[in-house]
Amino acid sequence: MGLFNGLTEIRKWIVVVLLGLVLFLGYKFFTATSQTSTIESDTSLIQQQIKNVGKLVVTEGHFAEVLTYKDRKETYIPGLNFDKKALVVINADVTVSFDLSLVTYDIDAENKIVTITNIPKEEIKISPEIKYYNTESSTFNEFTGADHNKINKLAKESLAKRIEKSTLKSNAKNRLLSELFKMQILTNSMGWTLQYNGNVIQKETDLKL
Repeated sequence: MGLFNGLTEIRKWIVVVLLGLVLFLGYKFFTATSQTSTIESDTSLIQQQIKNVGKLVVTEGHFAEVLTYKDRKETYIPGLNFDKKALVVINADVTVSFDLSLVTYDIDAENKIVTITNIPKEEIKISPEIKYYNTESSTFNEFTGADHNKINKLAKESLAKRIEKSTLKSNAKNRLLSELFKMQILTNSMGWTLQYNGNVIQKETDLKL
């Protein structure tokens, strides 16, 4: 009878231990599943929101330029030359754009870190409208398609220098930074961290381009 009671007591403890083990494993299982599900959900949401940020940022400007084009055709006879020239007026629409769909990034879901790995360079498009005034040429040195191509090239080179000295590119960069900083607002709101070039991004100026 004492042995029977002893076996019954052992069985009770075995049942208690097994029940405790089942409860512990069940807790660990459901907790791990929940954590994994949350990480996957956060990662998916961040990827979708970053994709929404990835639009085309375009800054537009208008420039006017006046050039005097001259060309001289020399002859073997001293003092005898054939000249042609024109006053060239250029009106150009210029766009500076950043395609944010080309931004690349890595997501460290375990540590909740988004790292921007590449930001595309700006694309500058110059669309000039060229008009000629006071055109002078001679029979032996007339305007040709080659002259128009040369003038078009000179116009774009001259405009490119003016664009560099203008605020158009800096304005475009400021717009780019504003758009990229939306990623920081998003990640921060979800308890994640945004990094670029080894720096944690907390304000726009941290995005040094």
